[in-house]
Amino acid sequence: MESRPLLSAPSKFPSWTLFLAVCSVGIGGTFQYGYNVSIINAPTQHIHKFLNETWASRYHMELNPNLLTFLWSVIASIFSLGGLCGALIGGSMAIQLGRKGALLMNNVIAILAAILMGISFPTGLFELLIVGRFLIGINSGVGLCVQPLYLGEVAPKHLRGGMAMGSSIFLTGGILTGQIIGLREILGAEAYWPLLLSSSCVPAFAQLLFLPWFPESPRYLLIDRGDELSCAKALKRFHGSSQYQREMEDIQRECFALDGEKPKKPWQLFADRAVRWQLVTVVVMTMGQQLSGINAIYFYATYVFEQAGISAEKIPYVTLGTGACECLTALTCGLLIDRVGRRYLILGGYLLMTLWSIVLTFSLTYQELYSWVPYVSMMSIFAFILSFGLGPGGITNTLTAEIFVQSSRPAACMIGGTVSWISFFTIGMLFPFIVKGLKQYCFVVFLLECSFVAAFIFLVIPETKNKSFLEIKKEFHKLNFGGKNKEKETELSERSQLHDEY
Repeated sequence: MESRPLLSAPSKFPSWTLFLAVCSVGIGGTFQYGYNVSIINAPTQHIHKFLNETWASRYHMELNPNLLTFLWSVIASIFSLGGLCGALIGGSMAIQLGRKGALLMNNVIAILAAILMGISFPTGLFELLIVGRFLIGINSGVGLCVQPLYLGEVAPKHLRGGMAMGSSIFLTGGILTGQIIGLREILGAEAYWPLLLSSSCVPAFAQLLFLPWFPESPRYLLIDRGDELSCAKALKRFHGSSQYQREMEDIQRECFALDGEKPKKPWQLFADRAVRWQLVTVVVMTMGQQLSGINAIYFYATYVFEQAGISAEKIPYVTLGTGACECLTALTCGLLIDRVGRRYLILGGYLLMTLWSIVLTFSLTYQELYSWVPYVSMMSIFAFILSFGLGPGGITNTLTAEIFVQSSRPAACMIGGTVSWISFFTIGMLFPFIVKGLKQYCFVVFLLECSFVAAFIFLVIPETKNKSFLEIKKEFHKLNFGGKNKEKETELSERSQLHDEY
């Protein structure tokens, strides 16, 4: 403790090595998810034509319209099933191969998927398109699970929020890039749709090229592998020789507190009372993100733009504005998160989404009554997207990586990813029926959901800004054990003090 004053003050900005590591991880991680969610929309009609022609040449009969709808639904939705499988194996890959190793291996799946989707048209095998979409879903599921782990573990605590927001920034960047590449002037034309779908190999090759130059997660090296020398080398690369000692002490303190505890399996977390409220938080926040109404916003966007007088040919270009809006708010959130804090941003995001859901319910109800109402709806759509990106869109994954210690974090990310993909698939299946039955009043359901999550955040989630993983664990101990069990909290404090003295 006496040597602490000799340490230089922490930098307000990440080093170039840290910044470039975030970019290298993001391009093959959450960027792939956003990109592959986005690009499938542009070639919808071209793929329908391909299915019809393939079926006719293979079976010498026309494809039944219902079967066509079914095949297209499989192509679109099997991505979610792949994502679920990826989430289920992502945590185990991160433990066995390391965070960096898991991300590098994940690119092999992306390249194979790109090849299969690219050759589906020339070979006349739409089955390859289905398999390719499934594999790129696995790639996205693994990336969404492992990337937040790596970013959360390499970042210093005073920059952890902003760096963890790299996941959201690259995800929204992937969506926007997919919207741009999918324009008919680029790769959205009929002749280029196989190239559009196989273009997902480009981020994979980029990550294979750049990520090997950066170190493995220092926390993984010391706590999971027990390799103190490699941990110190990695920290020096990330933080510099004058700054690394502070991070080394923090990791050693956590390692000492865990006392050799091995990485846990997901089912072990459910039986562990010490992480009960952390798990509840992950489930509520992840479901809240997916069921918040953001899908309804994109569903109604085209209709609202048409009512505002925008021609059908120009709507894809206006839709780019929604992607740019999400990307801009992710960047803004990254700049604010370590100043304002996670709790205020995500709470404010859900409260604003509740407000805009109310406005949209009224504006869509009276859309055709007054000429100015469509513009209110259009403004509300962009405001809802801004609110989503400012809080729930980015901070959910950040919190998942922050509120668990090293031994529980991979399993928690697996659980969060699984809940996210199941919710994503469920809302995709149920949403058409919700809209058909409730029409614009579907936003009443979403405002109630946003209100519930906002109340949960206010009552349960502590602020994690500028806190170490052990300090965050102590905050949740108060919830998990209340006043009945102070021994565990005392033991944790004593372990930390003993390590400091040592």
